[in-house]
Order: sequence, then structure tokens, then C-alpha cells
Amino acid sequence: MSQPIATIGERTTKKVFWRIIPFIFLLYIVAFLDRVNLGYAALDMNKDLALASSTFGLISGIFFFGYFLFEIPSNILLHKIGARKWIARIMVSWGIVVILTAWAQSATHLYILRFLLGVAEAGFFPGVILYITYWFRAKEQARAFALFMTALAASNIIGAPLSTWIMDTISWAGMPGWRWMFILEGIPAIIIGIITYYYLTDRPQEAKWLTKEEKEWLIQEIRHENEQKVGSKHHSARDVLTNPQVWRLSFIYLTLVIGLYGIGFWMPTIIKSFSSILTNTQVGLITMIPYIAAGICMILWARRSDRSGERRMHTALPPLLGALGLIGAGMTTNPYLSVIMMSIATIGIYSFFGPFWSLPAFFLTEVSAAVGIALINSIGNLGGFVGPYMIGYLNELTGNMEAGLYFLSFSLIITSLLVLSIKKQISVVKTDAPLVKTKSS
Repeated sequence: MSQPIATIGERTTKKVFWRIIPFIFLLYIVAFLDRVNLGYAALDMNKDLALASSTFGLISGIFFFGYFLFEIPSNILLHKIGARKWIARIMVSWGIVVILTAWAQSATHLYILRFLLGVAEAGFFPGVILYITYWFRAKEQARAFALFMTALAASNIIGAPLSTWIMDTISWAGMPGWRWMFILEGIPAIIIGIITYYYLTDRPQEAKWLTKEEKEWLIQEIRHENEQKVGSKHHSARDVLTNPQVWRLSFIYLTLVIGLYGIGFWMPTIIKSFSSILTNTQVGLITMIPYIAAGICMILWARRSDRSGERRMHTALPPLLGALGLIGAGMTTNPYLSVIMMSIATIGIYSFFGPFWSLPAFFLTEVSAAVGIALINSIGNLGGFVGPYMIGYLNELTGNMEAGLYFLSFSLIITSLLVLSIKKQISVVKTDAPLVKTKSS
């Protein structure tokens, strides 16, 4: 009796994987590139608009205030309206805002547009994380999350050379390349947003691309898993907002994201400082190196976490590695060693994501997951303001990048310590059984 079920499970999981993961991977490449391409634009834009380091840091970070304010409402709407319609809306609206950024004439314009971009994009990432929980069992989620989130690395692998090439070679109609970069990278979001409306399937019940037998198996597995979650009860939105585990995960994510965006927005500028003769395109090619390494390692680390069923140490160790890389980058002036150290830092930061985003699924289901994941992501992404701003502020204060890198490394050490404070009972999944069984902490 168990053999046919296993066969159905393997076939269904494979179908779901190839239908969903490659597409949402593409969505996140476009989303993240449109979020961090400001860092590449800064190579020329800061001079054209006379932006100081601290001003650029504030412009980079203000995105996350709009994001924070609308994150939870957006995820609740996604849960009610459906991922297909809501994610399509998010993508089209953010594409429009990115294109409008090409006509910014001052820091004030950029403040407004970056805030609006945060409003437009709010709910995309936690919405997709929630969407994955509709389709994958807990024992498969770390790899699913990691494969989705390799788009973070891929967006920089693709975006670094693409963005800098546009800046160096395109100046149509008398507009500088950095302005055309926003236009040409905003258009795909609108196009793919329209495709999303027709391609995504909201729930397994609606999947015409699964057989009746496959749908029944998947629906039963997900339903069973939800019934086995910690506490065996459904939490209201108010319960989630007062849940100490949710807040613990929120602060863990906050300290990690400080490092993520501190590196993300400033890496092109740091690499440009290696030599005055580097072109923007060369900066982009060098920037690819840390992200290629990070993309490979985050998949391998998440796979290891899924196979072992262990989440806590797999989440705690990568930030420590990231901190060591940042400290090393701050202590060396050798360009080659700096790239190696930043690669180590990026590997550590990115390998954190797969195991981490498996943790909320241990005790949140359905509506509570929509609220909880959005809260974790919205609080955490405030670190996207702190990281870039503090690097800009400390750079202006000290005249070098070292202090900013040490600040980011300290934040990552705090990340690791907070993860280690999680009790083991909520961070281990039995990989030899079809269902997750966990204990309350």
C-alpha cells in the first residue's frame, strides 16, 4: 500500500517543483534586481545628482519604510484574493515605479520614488514564501525556499554585468546610461506581471496540470501537515502578532538583513574603490564572483538541511561565516583578498535563507502564516534601511569603508546568537516520515 503512495508523492512533488519554482525564481530575479540596481546606478548617478554617501544610504534604505507599512496588509490580501492576481498587481506596479525613477532630478525625487517602490513591492517576498507552503511539505521546504532565493544571487550575477554594461554603452536621446538602466530593467517586471496572471495557480485544488489522484494526494498531505503543527490549533492574526516565536524570528531576520543590504547596495562602490581605472562594466563582472559562489553554496547547504532534518544549526552557522568574511574584508587592502573575503561573507549571508524560512512553518498555518511571515519579513526588512544607511554614515564619518563592514559583521554575530536561543524542539523535522511532527516550545 505504501509503495503506490510513495510513487504518487514523488511524481506529484516533481511536477509541482518544475511548474512553480522556475517561474517564481524568474519573478524574484526581476524583483530583486529592480530593488538593488540603485547600487549600480550610484556609480554615475551620485555624481550627476551630487549625492553624498549618507544621502545615498538614506535613499537606499527609505524603500523599506514603504515596504514595512504595507507588508502585512498586502500578504493578507494575497491570501484572500489569491497569489495569481496579487503578485501580478505587485509586479506591474513596481515596474512602473522603476521606469519613473529614470526621470529623477534630485534626492527628493529619489526619496519619493524609492518609498513608492517599497509600497508597490510590499508583500511580494512573504507572499511567495506563503505560496510555497501551499504546495510543498515541510521536509521539502528548505530546498524549495533556497532554490527560489538563489534568485538573490542570480539577480546580481545577471544584473551586475547587465546594469553596468547599459550604463557604459547606452545613452540614447541624450540620457545617461544610468537612467536607461532603470527604464530597460523596469519593463520586464510589467511584462512578466501580465504573464503571472495567466500562469500561476492559486491552490492545489485548482491545478489542472495535476491528475485527480495527484491533487488528492497533495491536498491530503498539506492538510495533514497543518493539523500536526505545534499546538494543533489555528491562531488568529492577533495571536500571531503577540507570538514570541514570531517576534524572535523577526529580530533574527532584522539583524541578518542589515548585512544583506549593506553588502548589496555598497558592493559595486567598494569594488570601484579598488582602482580608478576600472570601468563600470569591469566592476559588474567582478561583482558577479561573490554571488556565483553564494548561489552554489546556498543550494548545497539547504539540501544538507533538508536531508538531515536539522534547521537550527543550519540557520545559525552561516551568519558567523558571513561575519568572518566581512571582518576579513575590512582588514585587507589587497583587491584580490578583498574579493575572496566578500565572497565568504556573501556565501554566509545567502546560505542562511533556506533553513531560516523553514522555521515559521513549524508553528504557523494558513491565515496565521500569512500574517506571521509578513510580520517577520516586514520587521526584518527594516534592516535594509539600517545597513545601507550606516555604511554611508560611517564612510562619511571616517573616510573609509572599514567601520561600516565591522558594523555589518557585528550584526551578523547577533543573528547567530539569536538563532541559537531557539529551542531545538521547534527546529527539527523528521525526514523519514511523510508528515511533520513537532513539539511545542
